[in-house]
Amino acid sequence: MVPLASLMCLIQTSFFALNFDQDSPGYLFVILCILTAIPAGFLLLARSEYPEVTFWLACILVALLPFDSLLSSMAMCSLLARRADRRTSIRTCIVGTAVAVWSQLRDALQPADGSLWHLIFAKPYTGGGSGKPIVMLVEEPTIIITAIITALVSAAIAILVGLHIRSRARLRTANAVASAATSHAQSLANDLNNQQLADAIAAEAHDTLAHSLSLLALNASALQAEAARLGDSPEAQALSKKAEDIRKQSAGALDEAHAIIDMLRDPQKAWEQLAPSDETALTRESLDALIADTRNSGMTINTWIDIQQLSALDESIGKVAFRALQESLTNALRHAPGAPVSVELTAAPQSGVHMHVSNPLTDAAADGRAGAGLPGLTARVEAAGGQCRYGVDDRRLFHVDVLLPWRS
Repeated sequence: MVPLASLMCLIQTSFFALNFDQDSPGYLFVILCILTAIPAGFLLLARSEYPEVTFWLACILVALLPFDSLLSSMAMCSLLARRADRRTSIRTCIVGTAVAVWSQLRDALQPADGSLWHLIFAKPYTGGGSGKPIVMLVEEPTIIITAIITALVSAAIAILVGLHIRSRARLRTANAVASAATSHAQSLANDLNNQQLADAIAAEAHDTLAHSLSLLALNASALQAEAARLGDSPEAQALSKKAEDIRKQSAGALDEAHAIIDMLRDPQKAWEQLAPSDETALTRESLDALIADTRNSGMTINTWIDIQQLSALDESIGKVAFRALQESLTNALRHAPGAPVSVELTAAPQSGVHMHVSNPLTDAAADGRAGAGLPGLTARVEAAGGQCRYGVDDRRLFHVDVLLPWRS
């Protein structure tokens, strides 16, 4: 488009130059017009970002200089395609059409030897460089009318093309909005279905799990009462203590079940409770508390800890490290109760954070498979730029090995 607009401006200016002698002041004006015509087409490069400015500058150039109307018509098409304001569109169509008519009519009114329209209707091999006087095949009114009609048709084509481009852009926008609305509606429908499923699960858990735990606590209380009737023998006291432990554990499990049921019924509250920002970071105090709690649950833990500059460790890495140790100890407690656990933990800026937890498998561990939390832990460690490996070796020892980068 840019080379074509410059070419047409140069052609019109070249024919216009034939009306002046080389020594006349008008010829100097033509030279300036030719120098302007060459970069005039590059004005269209700004039509996307500045369509109005481009259109008005193109109209001024075509109206004041002997340029072809193709430059202003292209600028008009671009402006109509990018501006949907009604007043702007009407003003653009009127001015653009008027400039196109004036450009072609100006050329048609020039003397025969300096007019492109006269050359089109001239007899072959006359005028121009043929050395013979130009002979017209039609009358002057025909040339003028043809030039005006051509200008009107070209302006109409530019207007229709611009409006077509605008309508297609509107259609794409409408399709994008409709697609976004459809996606949003589908997302809302999925959220509603998920919430209905969560409500159904919560109701089922309340009717079954909570009821079963309540019966377990009740039966433990009854067992404790029966044990009290057996007297003060060591066996009766041990049985009473076990029954009390079962009652407390079932009561705690019932509270946890109710908390989980509440989370299912209130997803927003659940997200707040499960947010990573609420997690504990790895510090000396949190590490000692976690190991002490694990030992209080009846597990034997052998630790080897070497941590340096732990206070300078990035909090997000510290949360992942603490979560990895917590998940490993919980996994051992759940799947290998009573088995001793070995914990090795090192943290230093040079080597990063390295944690290794191992425990022998017991009959309660079944086939030695890890808990369901370890795959999720692996994904989280890898997201933090670390590595997490776990599995059983030939000695039936289950290992969890985590390596995290040091970020301060």
